[in-house]
Amino acid sequence: MKIIIRNSSPDPIYKQISDQLRGMIITGELKSGEALPSIRNLARDLRISVITTKRSYEDLEREGFLETVGGKGTFVAPQNREFIKEQKLKIIEAKLFEAVDEARMLGLKKNELKEMLDALYE
Repeated sequence: MKIIIRNSSPDPIYKQISDQLRGMIITGELKSGEALPSIRNLARDLRISVITTKRSYEDLEREGFLETVGGKGTFVAPQNREFIKEQKLKIIEAKLFEAVDEARMLGLKKNELKEMLDALYE
């Protein structure tokens, strides 16, 4: 599991961690039941505060991506297939929105953007 912290990112460190872990779970890189590093170990590896790592884990647990078992650790929670699909669709929608924004700034017409999407999809 590789997490990259970017000091130049506008997002706080805990959000960068949460977003990357969430992405790994959604894409299946981290499987249901898989153990995550302890909060302390992850904090040490990333050279950040334990509090920051704890917040990331807590946010993901609240969202249903992780579960903590007392004395055993933190694990990837069993995922509902429909929930995962919905999360992936949200990611795609966000990226498409970003592409539409960029296209508008460049003055591209809707049909030009559709042609690009069609070409990329093939």
